[in-house]
Amino acid sequence: MPIIAVVLALITCIFVPFDKEYLGYFDLSTLATLFCTLAVVSAFKHIHFFTWLAKKIVLKFGNLRNTVFALVFVTYFGSMIMANDMALITFLPLGYVALESCNRRDKMPIVFVMQNVAANLGGMLTPFGNPQNIYLYGFYELSAAQFFKIMALPCAVALLLIVGVCLFIKKDRIQLYAEQETTPSVWRSIVYAVLFVLSVLIVFDVLPWYIVFAVVVVAMLALDYKSLGKVDYGLLITFVAFFVFSGNIARIEAIHGLLAQVVESSPLLVGVASCQFISNVPTAVLLSKFTQDYSNLLVAVNIGGLGTPIASLASLITLNEFKKHNPTATKRYLAVFFAINFSFLFVLVGVQLLAGLFM
Repeated sequence: MPIIAVVLALITCIFVPFDKEYLGYFDLSTLATLFCTLAVVSAFKHIHFFTWLAKKIVLKFGNLRNTVFALVFVTYFGSMIMANDMALITFLPLGYVALESCNRRDKMPIVFVMQNVAANLGGMLTPFGNPQNIYLYGFYELSAAQFFKIMALPCAVALLLIVGVCLFIKKDRIQLYAEQETTPSVWRSIVYAVLFVLSVLIVFDVLPWYIVFAVVVVAMLALDYKSLGKVDYGLLITFVAFFVFSGNIARIEAIHGLLAQVVESSPLLVGVASCQFISNVPTAVLLSKFTQDYSNLLVAVNIGGLGTPIASLASLITLNEFKKHNPTATKRYLAVFFAINFSFLFVLVGVQLLAGLFM
């Protein structure tokens, strides 16, 4: 995705030569927030905080249904803090270890798919839960109250759908074993928690982004400089490239007029459809330049992460992780993936369209 984004940006530069207006393309607050949260989450992961906590939770359950609930919802709530990609990188291996330890590899397709769905939908509840939320929250200058009002209905429906699917898992008795991680450093955990809160405060315009950015960089250099090397710079490059791409597209009059007309016809449906081909983060950056209907666009780029594996990079992470552990069952995994993803997407789009009729 970063490579595609850069190529698209360079192509538009042919039609819009470099000038001083390029400087106005970049949302520095969004980029700073993303970098800071990604850096702190990377530091948390380096001390194994999330896997330690997740294993503590999962090992408490003695039957298969409760274990699946634990795996899915630790991913669901984890994505609200870590973003969907990092949540899956952290918790998918735990799902494999749990199922392997009780000899229930047959449940890997449904568990991995549900962890993927939980990661994509969990982060939509908060302005800092998904990268596209951070961007749109700042771009449209939303308040916390506006954001939660918009996302309350799709979040509630998504939660009910996730619970509903998990309830179909039988309550088979199982014996779990997962080697427990060393207890993470308490003082580091506290410091990282404070840094994460500071990063979130950028989103709500409580603190200037440049001050928090400086504090996080200095703190990471002092406490765990290796974590800075593990930040998802691909995501940051994707944002920068699509800032250039969307900024240039908005200045090409013929394309701007056509796109504006298409997007305004239905920001929800166009946004969801766009996600299926170019993923949800690029869709948010691109379409925000062509509509003021932030409500439907915000919902679209969150629920639009469902559908094809391309709709969200998190889905590609899940597919690769599954193939690594169970390559012979890839077709079965994809069958479950498409069935659940498009079923959820159909319901969520339908609910949003119906809600629009009564608003």
